[in-house]
Amino acid sequence: MLNDVNVLVTGGTGSFGKRFTQIVLERYRPKRLIIFSRDELKQWEMRQAFPENKYDCLRFFIGDVRDRERLYRAMDGVDIVVHAAALKQVPTAEYNPLEAVKTNVLGAANLIDAAIDRNVQKVIALSTDKAAGPINLYGATKLCSDKLFTAASSYSGQHKTRFAVVRYGNVVGSRGSVIPLFIKMRHTGVLPITDPRMTRFWITLDQGVDFVLTSLERMAGGEIFVPKIPSMNMLDLAKAIGPDCRIEVVGIRPGEKLHEVMVPSGDGRNTIEFPDRYVIQHAFHDWGAPDEKSLRGGVRCADDFVYSSDTNTNWLTAAQLLDMVDLGAGATV
Repeated sequence: MLNDVNVLVTGGTGSFGKRFTQIVLERYRPKRLIIFSRDELKQWEMRQAFPENKYDCLRFFIGDVRDRERLYRAMDGVDIVVHAAALKQVPTAEYNPLEAVKTNVLGAANLIDAAIDRNVQKVIALSTDKAAGPINLYGATKLCSDKLFTAASSYSGQHKTRFAVVRYGNVVGSRGSVIPLFIKMRHTGVLPITDPRMTRFWITLDQGVDFVLTSLERMAGGEIFVPKIPSMNMLDLAKAIGPDCRIEVVGIRPGEKLHEVMVPSGDGRNTIEFPDRYVIQHAFHDWGAPDEKSLRGGVRCADDFVYSSDTNTNWLTAAQLLDMVDLGAGATV
């Protein structure tokens, strides 16, 4: 799928972008793999990990998704875009709301226009469970972004650019995840949790990259792809990482949910279930008939269907969680 094509990754120096780059270079031979991000230090560090004399298809573009002109330049000749750039820290978004809107919403709009005008074939954007029934600004900006991307196929017109979204839960190895925090703190003998009832969806970086790649292959345009992934109670997670630690309940934080949702109430009627994922179809699909091939083998969900971390039928055990993470000395996951 990615052989001999030009691929651009926004936010390419982040946790997902680096692992995506590694996996793509191992499995495919793209003509160009363009890392688009705004941090020159992170790009320099990534160049050391992927030296040019070994990976001559790699290109590095300094730029910000807020800058339309730079996106137009970066997408010249690009076939596929994976959009991973975002401001994603919940407290940061609350204290700097307009900055989050500029990157997550207006940046998405800029990327959509550039992709259409540059005749990009496919764009797939990364979302979050916080976009489903959002209660904080970060989730609200990502919901707005999701709406922009899933509707974008309707006005690409003769350019035929298609857009889709991938939505999944907490990533085990991402920066800012609670798991690295617990690993760092377990030597203190105390681990803080917000609420012993709290549950979350969990996915590894490799699983996230694989899901993006398979969704990219099967997308027809306008879908939100949601993986079937396990949940875990946060109290059980803390006990698994620090079995000898005392658990301190600190209370739920502002903008935080007790349980996360990936298919919210109201979207069930538009959701198709497959063995490994749910596909939320666009409710106002008006750019041609849905791709029947992409829907083959699926079963339509009930109108009242909700995919929530507390009612999930798939749960992580402590042993399965420990298989996902490195708990050695100095581990950072």
